[in-house]
Amino acid sequence: MAQKTTTTQAGLSLDKLSPVAKVAIGAVFVGLIGALYFVGFYTEVSSQIENAQNRTTSLQAEMSKAQASKDAYQKDLDEKTRREQLSREQKKILPDESETPAFLSAIQGVATVSGVNLTSWSPTEENPQEFFAKVPMKLSLTGKFHQVAKFFYGVGQLDRIINVENIQIKRPPGNKVKGEEVEVEVECLATAFRAVRAGEGAGINPKRQQRGAPKQGGH
Repeated sequence: MAQKTTTTQAGLSLDKLSPVAKVAIGAVFVGLIGALYFVGFYTEVSSQIENAQNRTTSLQAEMSKAQASKDAYQKDLDEKTRREQLSREQKKILPDESETPAFLSAIQGVATVSGVNLTSWSPTEENPQEFFAKVPMKLSLTGKFHQVAKFFYGVGQLDRIINVENIQIKRPPGNKVKGEEVEVEVECLATAFRAVRAGEGAGINPKRQQRGAPKQGGH
């Protein structure tokens, strides 16, 4: 009964307040509610935003590291590809195997294009030097003189280093000369080269090696 009386008295007291006082009291209540909202809601949201920003910064740093790793990997991959391509090109010029069938095939291809007839071929014993080994092959061929010249030129244009030496040109008995259509028989020594594997060139005289050094397209 006493509590009801107190509440009634409080209500009567508020009724006695002026409108300005009531507005002031309402403003105080609104301020308290706003403060509670700021503490209870805005602070939590602000903390979440800050965490999200920190996470974004961390992700950006990780992305930068990942991009740097990707760039380094791509650079290494490009370098590996370049070295492999260079190795393939070098092996065309100076393979590490005799590759006699490929050697003969290349010579036969040039002979076909030049129009000469490769009548015989005979591989001879390899001659190892200090850094490379000679792979000689005796050749016999026939054709018009200009075709033979074209054959020698074509051999000089091959990727693989091939020297042609000891060239002997003769005209077959009874072969008649008709203008420039002179058919000749040719014997020569075509020498290819290959890289020497570890231990193969041991004990070779360097001066001897220098005298026999390969020359690109030599005849």
